[in-house]
Amino acid sequence: MNRLGMLTSRHFDVLHAIVQEYIESGEPVASRTIARKYPMSPASIRNMMADLLEHGYLSQPHTSAGRVPTELAYQSYGRTLVGSRIVQAELDRLQAELRNAGSVEAKIERSSQLLTEITRTFGIAAAIPTENQTLDQVELIGLPDRRILMVVITRDRMVRNRVVTIDDPISQDELISIRNYINYNFGGWMLARIQRELKRRLELESAAYDSILRRVSLFYSKGLLDLGLVPEVHFEGAEHLLGLDLHLTRERMRELFRALEEKKRILQLLDRFLEQRDGELTIRVGLADMHPSMDGLSLIGVRLGMPNGLEAHVAVVGPMRMNYNRAVSAVLHVSQAFKTAIM
Repeated sequence: MNRLGMLTSRHFDVLHAIVQEYIESGEPVASRTIARKYPMSPASIRNMMADLLEHGYLSQPHTSAGRVPTELAYQSYGRTLVGSRIVQAELDRLQAELRNAGSVEAKIERSSQLLTEITRTFGIAAAIPTENQTLDQVELIGLPDRRILMVVITRDRMVRNRVVTIDDPISQDELISIRNYINYNFGGWMLARIQRELKRRLELESAAYDSILRRVSLFYSKGLLDLGLVPEVHFEGAEHLLGLDLHLTRERMRELFRALEEKKRILQLLDRFLEQRDGELTIRVGLADMHPSMDGLSLIGVRLGMPNGLEAHVAVVGPMRMNYNRAVSAVLHVSQAFKTAIM
């Protein structure tokens, strides 16, 4: 028989009460403390705490001390919060904040700021382009010295621009014709499909007489649609970890701050731990697999598949003893507001 099957729902009620008490006090929790809040005798609670200790949900720092929740305990407690309800008034407020932010990049930055403001933890928001990006429109603007500003807008509302230099001058009227050709023929197409279709058209015999198509090919060779899959990521709030008792040496604390300042590390963190289905909340307790200095931290986040080739990640990183109710609520509300604001 699976020993974990011996634990009952009442065991987990007691466990979650212990976690809540430990989050609030930071002190090992005694059975009499839980007995004051839970309608059971101290002896029954002691027995249940012994079972939870045996099954790895609690630890006992000293023989005479109370019990301390383990990572397993936090994970179990976190799962009880996943069904938290969305409060419409709060969602409306956040949606208004993000609508006012303007561009996708600005919405990402504001989302991370909102997460930090609400939770007083380390807030992360990212928009990660996928291979399915779809062209909305392009703009070509002539600049001095035979330079051309190429602006590409994709359906995920992200804007990229690049300045290129060409050998022969092109008038603004010609640039407008080229722009119209691209927007008319390829607006709404996935970028990979545009590449294949351009190649096909250029191989046709008639292409030799199509001056606009040749111009399009020129700009394409200059990287017009070679956008690269560069994530937009913003994070802040590392200073909120300064005053926490993470049991880190000064050197380890410096390592933690260096890790949290690396964009690459943050993207790896999101990619590794936000593996749940689209829109499903993830709670990961203990991040030592990512970096030894992150052992005492937890991540709460969600991954959102967006239309037109964009994937959004919204998450907070805080201590194991953070306010999980507030963090879960913030992640759910901000992620939903971001998704609404971007569509």
